[in-house]
Amino acid sequence: MTAGHGPGPPPARGEPAGLVSRAFARLVDALVVAGIGLAAELGGGAARLLVAGPPFEIPDPPGWLTAVAGSLIAVLYLTAGWGLVGRTVGDHVLGLRVSGRSGRPLGPGRALLRAVLCLMFPLGLLWVPWSRRRASAQDLVVASAVVHDAARRGRP
Repeated sequence: MTAGHGPGPPPARGEPAGLVSRAFARLVDALVVAGIGLAAELGGGAARLLVAGPPFEIPDPPGWLTAVAGSLIAVLYLTAGWGLVGRTVGDHVLGLRVSGRSGRPLGPGRALLRAVLCLMFPLGLLWVPWSRRRASAQDLVVASAVVHDAARRGRP
């Protein structure tokens, strides 16, 4: 913990992240969300096996339920990452941090709004190259910033 800073991750100070690093971070996050969804389906199959007995079958829910469940998993995952620690797995892999423009953590409400906006309007990321501060449309709405995490610089 640094002087003048409360618990939680340090404020993000670094160069604003560009389109490519942010897009790759979201790709990693999409793979994580897909993995969580697959684990949930396998868990459902295992629960069915325990209750009903063999054979093991992976549940086959209707497409609308899969879409709703996947969206819910994605929103919860992004909200938890940005609201609690300032980064998702994808952000961590790419050395990025998400915070308010002041450098303070987003908090749960703004993280939830950002997650919903990112899921509903993914093309908002395309605003990054035209923004002076490399902000996506979602960043403009929730007053957030995505930066290369200065704490990760210099690490192998």
